Amino acid sequence: MKLYTITLVGLLGFLNLQAQDYYFPERNTEWEVKSPKDFKIKAAALQKAVDFASANEYSGSRDLRIAIVKGFEKEPFHKILGPTKKRGGPAGMILKNGYVIAQWGDTKRVDMTFSVTKSFLSTMAGLAEDEGLISDTKSLVGDYIWDGTFDGAHNSKITWEHLLQQNSAWSGELWGGKDWADRPPSEGGIDDWKLITPNEPGKVMEYNDVRVNVLAYSLTHVWRKPMPLVLKERIMDKIGASSTWRWFGYDDAWTEIDGLQMKSVTGGGHSGAGIFISAEDMARFGMLFLNNGKWKHDQLISENWINKATTPSTPNANYGYMWWLNKKGARHWDGLSENIYYAAGFGGNFIIIDKENDIVVVTRWLEPSKVGEFMTKVNTAF
Repeated sequence: MKLYTITLVGLLGFLNLQAQDYYFPERNTEWEVKSPKDFKIKAAALQKAVDFASANEYSGSRDLRIAIVKGFEKEPFHKILGPTKKRGGPAGMILKNGYVIAQWGDTKRVDMTFSVTKSFLSTMAGLAEDEGLISDTKSLVGDYIWDGTFDGAHNSKITWEHLLQQNSAWSGELWGGKDWADRPPSEGGIDDWKLITPNEPGKVMEYNDVRVNVLAYSLTHVWRKPMPLVLKERIMDKIGASSTWRWFGYDDAWTEIDGLQMKSVTGGGHSGAGIFISAEDMARFGMLFLNNGKWKHDQLISENWINKATTPSTPNANYGYMWWLNKKGARHWDGLSENIYYAAGFGGNFIIIDKENDIVVVTRWLEPSKVGEFMTKVNTAF
């Protein structure tokens, strides 16, 4: 028994030491910088990756109203429904054990982050499950939201997991957006698209912002609070994020809960809105996930949730609960760890978690088709 006690104490000490190896910046302080050489990282190779990111700016307009309208011009009835903001140039950070080992551009500038917002929204669902507000992601959403949103033979089958994995095939209209008009098939026209029979929930992944916004609406009713308030109180304040980030919904996306009018936010910037945030605040969020849901020693998100969120869905091996996964599949980055996972948004916005190398990578406005090549260059430095 004595030997066992010593071994346990030693183990706990080792685990505590490991946790302290990560650096967590305090609020309103400059992020501590270390040389790549401090970690035996090839500085010249890392600089090549930074130069590559700086030289491969997203090709769309810096006026994001123009970029959005152009990017989704095929969609019938598409228009700007929420706030937008002109963007800056390429920017980013590479953290090793929490320390900045490379950065470029204006990392404090607040910009739209588009579908990176989905990974924040997923975390709101994780907190709801951790709190017991949702019994399990496999439970039916209609057991919680009974206002008609999940009525009918089709929508009544939808679980929280289906919404999180974007394979719900929810059918309907929300805030003026019709599910069938969001990213319609390449063939056909309006008369064809309107008549498409929805897929069975859980069978096919379909990237669809209307359905993501249904998740945001449902979580707002479960929490009985606006999502930005939940995010601020449960996550952003505790990780020392700045006061500059914002999470918007469409202009008319108001719902009443407990007699109070609340804005239901979006999970992206497809028609405007979503999270507007700096690269540094994105990096703080990434550090929380690198450290298995803990900021320093404070467990903000359960490890169980992170494991669920980064488990491949059946229809798409590269997608979990609104996190992209570097598993073998259509979006696999060859030569890089299959344990890498990341948040990704229109225009080349990424938060990339590489647990094996203890790194977080944030990029803003990197041409999206170049991110795999960029990460290969980063990996070469290790």
